[in-house]
Amino acid sequence: MSDKSETAVSLPSGKKGSQYHEVKWEVVAQMPGLTPATIVAGRLKAEGLPVRVWQEGAGQALGLTVGLLGTGYVAVPEEYKDQALTILETDYEDDAADWDDEESVN
Repeated sequence: MSDKSETAVSLPSGKKGSQYHEVKWEVVAQMPGLTPATIVAGRLKAEGLPVRVWQEGAGQALGLTVGLLGTGYVAVPEEYKDQALTILETDYEDDAADWDDEESVN
């Protein structure tokens, strides 16, 4: 399977008079199934990145979540690849919140 696919979508092209241009999509994450891939895509969408999620057709039809046919793919246009990888590499720790020290509100 190729990590790139092309399709015409409406994205800012910088060209006057043309609303559509060819977009090359780059896979930025491979997850064990479509649901985890959709969660990762939601994180990227929350940051404003255009994103696509897919799974091989046979795997989706059979409901597979393991192996090559069960893999869920997350892709972004190639110009967003570095930004997407940076977002996905960010580790958020919950240690900053100390839930035991909260005052109760009456």
